[in-house]
Amino acid sequence: MEINRACTPENITSLDKDEIFVFGSNLAGCYAGGAARVAYERFGAVWGQGVGIQGQSYAIPTMQGGVETIKPYVDDFIALAREWDQNTFYVTRIGCGIAGFTDEEIAPLFAEALELYNVRLPESFVRVLLSAAGRKDE
Repeated sequence: MEINRACTPENITSLDKDEIFVFGSNLAGCYAGGAARVAYERFGAVWGQGVGIQGQSYAIPTMQGGVETIKPYVDDFIALAREWDQNTFYVTRIGCGIAGFTDEEIAPLFAEALELYNVRLPESFVRVLLSAAGRKDE
């Protein structure tokens, strides 16, 4: 399946001033590994702040329970992305590393974000969303 939309790059090492790195966190804001560590070391994530905007990053908690506990945080993120439409948000594969969820479990939470021009989703999320919608290509 070919994806004709901008997706989050696999490895983000720098951002322009209007770009924001979106990563999976834990509620305690302990950023020891994965994308959370990158957010902490490079993009201004604040140790001890496990939710929301911080520097050039945005934390979405994924370690507190099932997928249903992640959805409200994703909904808050999508609302912010709609409001902050001058920014570009690069969503990483939140919840699909240390938290142990699959793309098929997490991607549907971002269905509304698929239509937002300023949100880049991982290619794996886009594939799941387009497949679920019965679309081969965007």
